[in-house]
Amino acid sequence: MSQLPLEGIRVLELGHIVAGPTAGLILADLGADVIKIEDPSRGGDQSRSNPTGLATFYFLNRNKRSFAVNLKEPEGKELFLKFAAAADVILDNYAPGVLQRLGVDYDSVSEINPRIIQCSINGFLKGPYARRPALDEVAQMMGGIAFMTGLKDQPMRIGASVTDISVATYAVIGILSALLQRNQTGRGQRLTSGLFETVVFWVGQHMASFAVGGEPSVPMPVRRMGTRFRWGVFDLFRAADGKQVFIGITSNRHWETFCREFAQSELGAHPNLQNNEARTRARDWLIPRVQEIAGSYESNDLMGKLEKAEVPYAPVNTPADLYDDPYLMGHENRLLPVEAGQKTVRLPALPFESEEFQFSVRRQPPRLGEHSREILQELGLSESDMDRLVRNKVVMMA
Repeated sequence: MSQLPLEGIRVLELGHIVAGPTAGLILADLGADVIKIEDPSRGGDQSRSNPTGLATFYFLNRNKRSFAVNLKEPEGKELFLKFAAAADVILDNYAPGVLQRLGVDYDSVSEINPRIIQCSINGFLKGPYARRPALDEVAQMMGGIAFMTGLKDQPMRIGASVTDISVATYAVIGILSALLQRNQTGRGQRLTSGLFETVVFWVGQHMASFAVGGEPSVPMPVRRMGTRFRWGVFDLFRAADGKQVFIGITSNRHWETFCREFAQSELGAHPNLQNNEARTRARDWLIPRVQEIAGSYESNDLMGKLEKAEVPYAPVNTPADLYDDPYLMGHENRLLPVEAGQKTVRLPALPFESEEFQFSVRRQPPRLGEHSREILQELGLSESDMDRLVRNKVVMMA
C-alpha cells in the first residue's frame, strides 16, 4: 500500500462536539497530522465531559494529537501562531467572531503564513444570517428537511447528526480544493461551510419539483412510499417472524426475477403488471399481494430469495444490529478498532476505499493534552519553558 494521500499536511483543529471533529477525522484518516487544539480551562472538547458525548468523542477523534493550550493567555496565543506559521490548514466550528476575538483568525494568521487555508464551519454563509448561532436542529427545521421527514404538522429531525457530519464533509471538499489551488497560486484562502446551506442543498430535488411543477412538497411519511419516484413495488413488508424488510422493484428485470424466484408465474404473466407504470396503477391490490408473499417466509429466508433474485432489499436494522452484520463484522476495514476508555470497540471507517491505501487507527483518541509536550518540543521549547507554561496554566500535559 502507498502512503496516505494527505501525509505531510498539518492541520490545526479548533473543533468541538461533532462538526469540527468530523472534518478533522476525515483529514486525519487520510493521513494529515491533525492537532486538536483544546482549552484546558474548559476541559477540552465539550464532548469529553458529556456522558453521552464521550462515546461520540471516541468515534470522531482517532488519528489526532491533543495540544491543550489556553488561547486567551498571551503566551498561549503566541504558541498557536508559532505553530500556525508552519501549518497548512486551520479548521474550526466555533461561533462566528470567536477566532477574531482570540486573535487567531485568518487575517492574523495569513500575515505570518500566506499559504494557510482556514475553514470555518458556521451556521450560515455570508449574509444577514451570518452571525446567528445555529445547531443541527436549527438547520434541519429552517432548511426544510425536518418538514420532509416528519408527519403533517409534526416536523422531525433526522435520527443522526447528519447536518453536522455533512457540513464537515463539504468543508473537507473545500479544503482539498484549496490545497490543489494553492499548488498553482502559492496562496492559501479562507473558506466557510454552512449548516443551513447544507440542508438547502439536500432539499434541492424538492425545490426543483416545486419550481418546475408548482406542486407543494408533501412530507415523505404522508405520501405512500412507492410514490417518491412512482415505483410499483417500493415498500416495507413484514415477514412471518414480524421483522420488516424493504423491497424495491425498480425495473422489469427485477419484477421478472422476483416472480420467478417466488414461483409467482401468474403475477409475472398478468397483463396489468407488465411495466412499472402498470404496476404503479395496480398498487392498491398489488402491494397487499406482495405482502402475502413476503409474510409467508421468515425474514432470513425472504432475504435469501431476494438475494437470489437480485432484487434490491434491506432489513430494517437498529444501530445495534449493525454489529451482527456479517459484511461489516467480517471485513477488517469497515469497522476500525478504537480504544474507548477501558474497552476496545469497532467504529465506522470512512465510507470509501482505494486500491492504493487503506484506513487504519494510527493513533487512538487522545487524552486531553496527551501530546502537548511533544508538540512544544517540535516548537523548540526547553524543559524549563514547558514547566513554566504548565505552572502558569497556559498549557496542560496529560
